[in-house]
Amino acid sequence: MHGGDLIARVLERQGVRFLFTLCGGHISPILSGARARGLRVLDVRHEVTAVFAADAVARLTGVPGVAAVTAGPGVTNALTALKNAQMAQSPLVLLGGATATMLKGRGALQDIDQMAVVRPHVKWARAARRVAELVPLLEEAFRVARSGVPGPVFLECPVDLLYDEALVRQWYGAKGATGAKTLGDRALQWYLDRHVRRLFGGPVPEPAEPQPVAPPLPAPADVETTLDLLGRAQRPVLLVGSQALLDPPRAAELAAAVAQLGLPTYLSGMARGLLGADHPLQLRHRRKEALREADLVLLLGVPCDFRLDYGRHIASRATLVTVNRERAELRKNRRPRLWRRPRPTSSSPGWRASREGRTPAPGPSGCGRCGAATTSARRRSPARRARPARAATTRWPSAARSSRCCPTTA
Repeated sequence: MHGGDLIARVLERQGVRFLFTLCGGHISPILSGARARGLRVLDVRHEVTAVFAADAVARLTGVPGVAAVTAGPGVTNALTALKNAQMAQSPLVLLGGATATMLKGRGALQDIDQMAVVRPHVKWARAARRVAELVPLLEEAFRVARSGVPGPVFLECPVDLLYDEALVRQWYGAKGATGAKTLGDRALQWYLDRHVRRLFGGPVPEPAEPQPVAPPLPAPADVETTLDLLGRAQRPVLLVGSQALLDPPRAAELAAAVAQLGLPTYLSGMARGLLGADHPLQLRHRRKEALREADLVLLLGVPCDFRLDYGRHIASRATLVTVNRERAELRKNRRPRLWRRPRPTSSSPGWRASREGRTPAPGPSGCGRCGAATTSARRRSPARRARPARAATTRWPSAARSSRCCPTTA
């Protein structure tokens, strides 16, 4: 069993079904090993296409996408798609070929400092130095790609770790084995033999089952604060973005939580389609007007970037609550009233509210189409009776009239 087989065994154990590549000599054992294990190897015409395809698989399945590219130009060609995966927060594993360990930095074929090129665009970058490191490093790569804020990772696999030991010994020892008569020749042969023993020495661990990555959860006090803010709002709006769909298998649970909240909802990015084609809570048009008229805006996995005019689409008087895995995006361009870093798919206020039975049940004044409580019904809640009456209008002036549901639905 060679290093390529070991990598293929880890991919199989991690649930990977597809390996995207542009075939090259530095990575051929990975491709042959993957095919032998039943993985579908898709050979494309440019490395950037391989990484884009792996990114797409990750977004649709939740399993980190995997691409293997050859050394040097194969790695540099992948950078555009690698950066795209980083900005999209897609879990992706890039396997990069590399020159033999003994020839690193000596002008070998396609030998460049790949780590310096790749490191700014990934969460994690490592280079294997021994065959025994391939399995644990690749397993760590999958764990890091899925944990916290998901993103791409890079594992450099030198070519002399991927082929079988007998062939690598020929590479390093054939010349010295014939005519090693001088002291210098014998010393060189001893050094090369020692290097090969180090490459293949040590026990090779068996691939382990992938461990579930536990997301950060919000504090109960944060949940209570968010629920209180929602209970006081007259014109709340919910925005769900791509980050909320980083765990595609739980999309149905997220959709149920959104429906339980009963808020007018806009979907963006990868969250489009979450509620289906005809859900009564989903708004599709005049988002800018709705945000300006709202008195509370809840952003789930949505940054205040150019798509929200850097936060200026949201009225300055509105209460802003942001939930985002990425710390830098919690307060980007706009300081919210409440900001937290739980995983939107499993720990959003709506999910917790539905679990705790805190979402108000529809009353007599609820919407006849969607069952959500209207503003007048919410005004009779205990939270509203404890506060002085507001002079603000109890109906959406203009934005919500483009909804498929009644304009008073909140």
